[in-house]
Amino acid sequence: MRLSHQERAEIDFVLTLRRRWSDVLYPALRAQYDARAADAPPATRKEAAPVVRALPSYRWFAWMERGAQKMLWRAVSDAVVRHGSARGPVCAPAALELDPALELPDWYTAWDIHVQPGGVWRNDASADIYELGAKLVMLGVNDDYTFHRAFVATAVPPGAYRRIVDLGCGFGKSTWPFKKAFPSAEVIGVDLAAPCLALAAEKAGAQGLAIRFRQADCAATGLEAGSADLVTSTMLIHEMPRPHLAATLREAGRLLAPGGLLRFLDFTWTGDPFRDVAIAEHGARNNEPFMAGSMGADMEALCRAAGLEAVRWVAFDERGRGSLDALAWPARAEWHFPWAVLEARKAA
Repeated sequence: MRLSHQERAEIDFVLTLRRRWSDVLYPALRAQYDARAADAPPATRKEAAPVVRALPSYRWFAWMERGAQKMLWRAVSDAVVRHGSARGPVCAPAALELDPALELPDWYTAWDIHVQPGGVWRNDASADIYELGAKLVMLGVNDDYTFHRAFVATAVPPGAYRRIVDLGCGFGKSTWPFKKAFPSAEVIGVDLAAPCLALAAEKAGAQGLAIRFRQADCAATGLEAGSADLVTSTMLIHEMPRPHLAATLREAGRLLAPGGLLRFLDFTWTGDPFRDVAIAEHGARNNEPFMAGSMGADMEALCRAAGLEAVRWVAFDERGRGSLDALAWPARAEWHFPWAVLEARKAA
């Protein structure tokens, strides 16, 4: 899409606003919290929450987070509507498998996730809007999907993978790097949203990537049991209610061959009460109602129940370093997500 000067200016304005929210308002809120809590630091997120909400900058911080997100989608949506949206043909070697009979679950359709009007599943324009807006989630530093390539390069061990299944693949940005890194593997992307899958397949075909994009529930993919050496997801499990999270992990365990690997890139609690309040309330302001519940799940127990072992979280630095091989993040002043990789292995 060739954006006009005006369209770029509108998007750049919102991007700058989000950056100042991240590197000015968030550090100011943190400084106020540290000063207020100096004598009696809260020990838990529950204890910290009322302290954070009473801070002078909190209402500005909260309002700007949601307000800037709405402005972002408005600018992106207007640009897509002006330019129009149409899917091109899916060219070999990519393949698209849609299920017209699939009923989308209520928990998925009841929310405009990320405050994107209409969600990502309604029509072709939804997928185009999501693709353009997703680049701005990383504050303009993921335009070439460095973040996703770093996940593949640092969190996934080298190996001769026969089949890789990417759950919740969206418009394909998390799936393409797997086929590029492991060209001999059969790579399958699974998602509920038909428009996103069509966009993913179109772009994969244009890149000459032999990827199957399949419309299905991540908790019931319809793929063969024991057929995958790697099951992965990126920014998926915090978007689903806990019962569906448990079912998705069971499906991942079913898909994996003995010794196969699970690598889910998502979020987990940091143990810093202030930061954990900020991420929990981000979920509410960004229309991600299941975030706090999924982050609070006993992931080790859920993975064990799915036949998985060697379960652990490791921190992930999205700026390029990737997986850090321990649950400890680099010190940073600006707002940033507590990215982490859930690692597990199918029992032999």
